[in-house]
Amino acid sequence: MIKIRKPKNEQERKIANYIIGAVIVIVILLLVWNLFFKKDPAKILDQINTDVFAVSIEKPQKRDLKHQLLTSGSLKALEEAVIYPRVSGKLLRNVLREGDKVKKGQTISLIERDEVGAKYEPVVVPSTINGVIGRIYLDPGANVITSTPVALVVNQETIRIAVDIPERYVGEISKGQTAWLMVEALPNQKFQATLDLISPVVDSLSRSVAVEFKADNKDNKLMSGMFAKLDISLAEQKQALSLSKKNILENEDGSYYVLVPSADKKTAVKKNIEVGFKNNDHWQVSGIAENQPVLNFVFGLKEGSPIEVK
Repeated sequence: MIKIRKPKNEQERKIANYIIGAVIVIVILLLVWNLFFKKDPAKILDQINTDVFAVSIEKPQKRDLKHQLLTSGSLKALEEAVIYPRVSGKLLRNVLREGDKVKKGQTISLIERDEVGAKYEPVVVPSTINGVIGRIYLDPGANVITSTPVALVVNQETIRIAVDIPERYVGEISKGQTAWLMVEALPNQKFQATLDLISPVVDSLSRSVAVEFKADNKDNKLMSGMFAKLDISLAEQKQALSLSKKNILENEDGSYYVLVPSADKKTAVKKNIEVGFKNNDHWQVSGIAENQPVLNFVFGLKEGSPIEVK
């Protein structure tokens, strides 16, 4: 028989009362938990199955679908030439400045030969191409040799951009194909570019193909060296009946289906479809009527789920 020692003083009695009270509270909480919160897992699943899904709908529509590839690179003038002097000496004078138009053979700078005891006429530094002066590198008095760059001449009436295309897209590109150029300096403008060059080899490390697009730039809005984004349209399907790809579901055998409302709009019904052209947002569909309501997929929604169409 267990004997319970009686508290000897008032402090021990208070401690004992606190302990008894705490035990009683814990017991009550456990009883409440078991009564109201601890449910049979099977009953929880049953409850989920009887939940009504509030869903919205989408209707198949005819759209112009495009398969696009977004890439980027730096713009470069059609022709760029770094100009060097033909002799060593001192830069006597720059005849032209940045932004000046220049023709092939026209004088850009004058070089004074630096030879003791001899006097020569200044030697001209001519442009090797038609274009504009992009940079003047030196000030008068600077020493130069034949490997010293004096100026940069660019012909950017046509601009080009070289980019790498992943190998898997090679079959979807061809010369003459169009794309759109966009630069941060002109955020609201697009410039049409044409595919002009496709490398005949694939880079074995990056598994990509080098290509080059050209764009008309007679208004000189685009500048060599600008960073540009390139939107390449790889393929296009006009007026294709399509749905948002998020609402198209896949069967175990790889075929596709959508969920549609039943006749009384109270249950989700499975409808098998076929898909065609795909892009990042919409897929072409067949086997379903135009404007047939399709349920916007939500997590947990499946065939037979009770629904409430918004």
